Parts: sequence; C-alpha cells; structure tokens
Amino acid sequence: MINNVIRGSFALIGAITGFTLTRTIFMVNDISFQTGIEFGIFFILSVICALLFYATANQIISAVLKLLDKIEATLQKMTIYEITVSSAGLIAGLIVANLINIPVNRIGIVGLPLSIISNILFACIGVGIALGKKHESFSDSAKGLSQKGAMELKMLDTNVIIDGRIVDICRSGFLEGQLVIPNFVLEELRHIADSPDGLKRNRGRRGLDVLNALQKELAFPVKIENFDDATGAEVDDRLLKAAKRTGCTIITNDYNLNKVANVHGVQVLNINELANAMKPIALPGEEMSIQIVKDGKENGQGIGYLDDGTMIVVEGGKRYMGELVSVMVTSVIQTAAGRMIFAKPKNVIERVI
Repeated sequence: MINNVIRGSFALIGAITGFTLTRTIFMVNDISFQTGIEFGIFFILSVICALLFYATANQIISAVLKLLDKIEATLQKMTIYEITVSSAGLIAGLIVANLINIPVNRIGIVGLPLSIISNILFACIGVGIALGKKHESFSDSAKGLSQKGAMELKMLDTNVIIDGRIVDICRSGFLEGQLVIPNFVLEELRHIADSPDGLKRNRGRRGLDVLNALQKELAFPVKIENFDDATGAEVDDRLLKAAKRTGCTIITNDYNLNKVANVHGVQVLNINELANAMKPIALPGEEMSIQIVKDGKENGQGIGYLDDGTMIVVEGGKRYMGELVSVMVTSVIQTAAGRMIFAKPKNVIERVI
C-alpha cells in the first residue's frame, strides 16, 4: 500500500514536471494553444513524464537511500572539528556560486540548470579545500608555512614513549609535524608509573619524563588528544582505530603492532627499522675487532656485539671467550629482528682482563 502511494506521488510529480516543461518550451517558442494539437502534445508529454517517474520510483528511492547511508557513514567517521570545517567550506562555496549565478539566472531556459550545477560544483570545491586545510594552523599561514599543506600528524604508542629514542630523533631534526598523544596512552603511562612493581614503575616514569622533554626541553609540537570514541579491549586496538579515523601515522617500536597496522592500512614509522637502516654495512671479507662475550647456539660458536648492538656470530670463537679478537666477515643476514653478521676469527689482538 505504501509502495503504491509513493509511486503514485512520483507519477504526480512526473505529470507536473511534464506540464511545466511543455509549457516552458511553448512559451520560449511563442506557441499559443489555438488548436487541439497543442493540447494533445501537452497531454501526451505530461503522461509520458508521469509514467516514467512511476516506473522508476523504486530505483530512485533505492538510490537516494543508498546515498543517504553513505553520507551518514562518512559523517560518523568525521570529528566535530572536521564537520565544522566542512560546513564552513560548504557555505563559502555556495556564497561564491550564488554571486556568479546572478547574471547566469538571466540566460533564458538554460539559466536555472547552470545555476544548480554551479552551486553543486562550488559547494564540493569549498568542502574539499576546507578539509584539505583542516590541520593547518593560523600561525603557520601567517608565517607562510602553508606551502606544504597541512602538517602530518604522528601518533605515539606507549612503547615508543618509554623507549625514549624518540627524543633523539626529534632533536636530530629528521622528524617533522606534530606529535599526537592519545588520552588512553597517557592514562596507560600513568598506570604503569603507579605500579607496585619497581621495574614497571620506573618504565612509566621514564615515559612521562620523555613526554616532558619533548614538550619543554625540545619545545616540539606535542598535543594531547581525547579519543573517547576509539573503543577496544587493548590500547593497541584503540590506537589503530584512532589513527585510521584521523589519518595519523603511528610511530612505534612494536613489531606486532607494525604488522597489524599494515593490515588495517595505517601508515607506521618503526624506529627499530630506522635503527637497523642506520647501522653500518659489513661486507664479506671485511675485518673488525670484537669481544667474545658468550657461547653461541651451535657447538664452538662465540657471540660478540658491535657498539650499535649488532650481533656477530664467530665460528670457532668459543675458545676466545672474554678476549678481544680480530675477525673476518663471511656473510651478513638481515632478519626481522635486525642484522646478523657471521665471521671467523683471524688472530687474538689482546687479552681482556
């Protein structure tokens, strides 16, 4: 019953549309209704439009409902700030379009369609420009720093804050943009710092000291952001949802979080990968001096480390335990955990006491 009423309403709208269109065409061509032919054409076009609207009513309603669902889904993913910025861009675009349409409306029969098209076009342009500039601050615009567009936001997880190397990376000047600290990450740091376990308590306090160094000592742009709508059983789940919704890049040293983020399409900067990339390259045949500090997994192997923490497996190095020896690199293997170097001893340089 309701479906028939809707289709009947569409048929009525179609008849009115056909009536208006035919009347407009007749007026433009200065055709008067002096014979029955004109009235026949008038009636036939009205009936055709009514039947067309009646036949396509379900398809039109389905398309409109799908469009509304997409709009609702898009709005659900946007923050209040993004909606406000988009609204401002929409209003600005419509103002520009209506100023342009003042002379366009006077262009005969095509004036109205052109006005509608220009309103839609400038509204979309206004929203697009506003969203593209949503992260740009007014101070940056005043200083002429908006050439690169909006600053890229980078979100820190708990582990990378406690790790502390982020301070040195920021100090070096290789990291640009603004650091975002989600409220749930800060809350987790506070819980760790209040832990009765001494080791955890020290780790939590170290993380808070790192944040303090970023904000005060380096004066790096750090923002504490509330993401109460980011739900999840664990902090990593909430972090991924917040980063995906806001388009932030996650900075972490967690291998598993790195992999899960890649699955969700979230960009990640892993400082462990950065550290591995910055380690000096050892080539087969190269000589170096290391101290054998422990046994290897295989019989007779000895293990040593370079200053950057790279592990060197020395074949037959067990007998040089505690000694500084000269070794020759035989091969290098890159693993997910880092670079591993295999070598053979060349000669003993000195005995470590």
